[in-house]
Amino acid sequence: QTLPLMTDSVPATDASSPAPAAPGDAAPAPAQAAQRPDGARRQGRGRPGRRAPGGNAAPAAAAPRPSRPQPPALLELAALYPRLFGEAPLPLKRGIFDDLMAAHPEQFEREALKLALGVHTRSTRYLQAVAAGQPRHDLQGQSVEPMAPEHVHHALWELYRRRQERGGDEWRAKIRTRMARAIDASGLTRDDYCARVHIRDAQAQALLDEALAELAAQHAREEALLHAFEASGQTVEAFADMYGMDPRTAERNLQRARQRKAG
Repeated sequence: QTLPLMTDSVPATDASSPAPAAPGDAAPAPAQAAQRPDGARRQGRGRPGRRAPGGNAAPAAAAPRPSRPQPPALLELAALYPRLFGEAPLPLKRGIFDDLMAAHPEQFEREALKLALGVHTRSTRYLQAVAAGQPRHDLQGQSVEPMAPEHVHHALWELYRRRQERGGDEWRAKIRTRMARAIDASGLTRDDYCARVHIRDAQAQALLDEALAELAAQHAREEALLHAFEASGQTVEAFADMYGMDPRTAERNLQRARQRKAG
């Protein structure tokens, strides 16, 4: 399950992904050995590796692959709207494509702008902003609408999927906890939330189930804490001290449990 496109744009590759190496590129040839006046040969300074034990030369370190160039229109957008398209972009309002075309009718071709927006909204930087639950913004950088819970969820899943492809299994617990917080912040019931995210991928569903289980366990702990607090007859500070808790954390947990109990 991938993140739905946030704007009117065509499919594009992730701008943060490195470009593949060009076919036919070869490592530089080793420098030829210099001939000493006495006829002996010595190693040239230009050899790509050092002499390893046993007489075999160690291989040279692989050069990093170059970054994939960004569409020219995206570079123009970053210059015009650095808050929206810079290093730490803000989520874009729906319909931003039409707003950009109306604001710059002579500067952008429609297809070039669609391509640029597609690359941008699929970039890891943009997904991180969406996954954080930031609201959507207009061209003036003003917040205009909250981020939909399903878009937060799909951004979290896509970030996890990309990290998994790079061998980041240890990130699962972190993403699961962030999903649990996002579900809690949405205010939706379990059934309503699942209906909105429309998951059809088995792995994505498994991660969602884990997040829901973690959230249920958290709610159970908070409700048990509230029950113990109400039975104690103590102040929050004294109760927190008795359980070795920070008073502010205890108050937040108690308040969440009270809200659920009242709702």
